[in-house]
Amino acid sequence: MLNRVVLLTGMVAVLSVAFAAGAQTRKPAAKPYSPPRMPDGHPDLQGTYDLATLTPLERPAGTNAVLTDQEAEKLEQNVATQNELRGRAISGDRTAPPKGGDGSIGAAGGVGGYNNFWLDAGSSYTVVNGEKRTSIVIDPPDGRVPPLTGAARQRAAARILRPTSDTTESRDPGLEPAGSYDDPERRPLGERCLLGFGSTSGPPALPDYFYNNLHQIVQTKDTVMILTEMVHDARIVRMNAEHLPKTVRKWMGDSVGHWEGDTLVVDTTNFTDKTRFRGATEDMHVIERFTRVAPNALLYRFTIEDPATWPRPWTGEYTWPLTDKPIYEYACHENNYALENILRGARRREADEAAQKNKK
Repeated sequence: MLNRVVLLTGMVAVLSVAFAAGAQTRKPAAKPYSPPRMPDGHPDLQGTYDLATLTPLERPAGTNAVLTDQEAEKLEQNVATQNELRGRAISGDRTAPPKGGDGSIGAAGGVGGYNNFWLDAGSSYTVVNGEKRTSIVIDPPDGRVPPLTGAARQRAAARILRPTSDTTESRDPGLEPAGSYDDPERRPLGERCLLGFGSTSGPPALPDYFYNNLHQIVQTKDTVMILTEMVHDARIVRMNAEHLPKTVRKWMGDSVGHWEGDTLVVDTTNFTDKTRFRGATEDMHVIERFTRVAPNALLYRFTIEDPATWPRPWTGEYTWPLTDKPIYEYACHENNYALENILRGARRREADEAAQKNKK
């Protein structure tokens, strides 16, 4: 009996010493970040943020949700190498592209365009809570936007000649539906200089993976303005206000905001059917959350709901790093020469194809 008492006493002593040692070496919990404040006491979110990132909206198939440091470093180095090669000066003595273009698609239009010196699709993956993310979408857990409902697929088929707000620049006319170049209003909104490419103006505000990635926040007690460098869009958030009547529809919706603790929550409704983000209806509902998480970073999170388009809401988030880069003027307007020449080029192509048929 005595031996058992001695053994038990010894074990208690060892555990006590171990617990005390652990308590001495355990790091104190990090204090939550306390952002600078505006005169009204709310966090100061003002500044210019660079949204460029290698993290895509949706997670590529077979990819983990988070990259290791080694994986991210390798992928980022590959991108840097490609950009260096593609960004080298183009020879002024180069030959002209072949008649009809070289077969490539995208912004170059098959006849050559910017080299990578002028582009900025991002150089690193977004970091949230110390994790290097492989998708902006975090819910559903697979990092993918939910599939469209049957009704949404039917709408998409019926509206094939009405591009959405996140449609990119021109592709080869031979790859687009017949009639896409028959009317300027059938061209993408970004191509017409009405809204930024790729929903960069939002909501939701997404990277355009192209260039002009900066967003500036200007904040007062009653209003928050978010200026987008791409196509000079400016969103106005009315604080502590009611939504406009449903009969009033706006290009970027009607945004009203309020504070939940240190997070700015922006609720947007009243979209127009001219934007239709990813094929959504004008009844799409977007809730955004802006939280200053560090002296040089803001966490942006959004949730999208439109039962007529997706069977469930979906959520994304990524970090907006603060930058001291200047925002440049984006001299783009709908009455520019590009749109006229895009349509003229399509007419010329049709005439050439008709002439070829008549020769046969």
